[in-house]
Amino acid sequence: MPNYLLLLHEKPSDFSALSPDAIQAVIAEYVAWSEKVAGQGKLVGGQKLKDEGGKHLHGYAGEFRSSDGPFAEAKEVVGGVFTIDAVDYDEAVEISKDCPHLKYGGWIELREIEPTN
Repeated sequence: MPNYLLLLHEKPSDFSALSPDAIQAVIAEYVAWSEKVAGQGKLVGGQKLKDEGGKHLHGYAGEFRSSDGPFAEAKEVVGGVFTIDAVDYDEAVEISKDCPHLKYGGWIELREIEPTN
């Protein structure tokens, strides 16, 4: 059965106005959703990415560069990922449509993972 990657896109400001208690409530929603998907035998894994932005790696014409990014002025970042198991895109969409990320203004990029042999 194919695996699908849910890339959780968001604006850096999406959660900035929430109090610590509200953030904990949001986290609880993500945990409950992932536990529900795991209970269906469909969750392969998932992680929240750190807010610090990571690194961008670039290579062109034999030259390699590493830079910090994305920066605070970025209009959109990937805040986390989930990997799910689904028969096809239709089932992957059905599993994903009640992910709390959509409730808070984010959007999900859903991609099928190329199987390894």
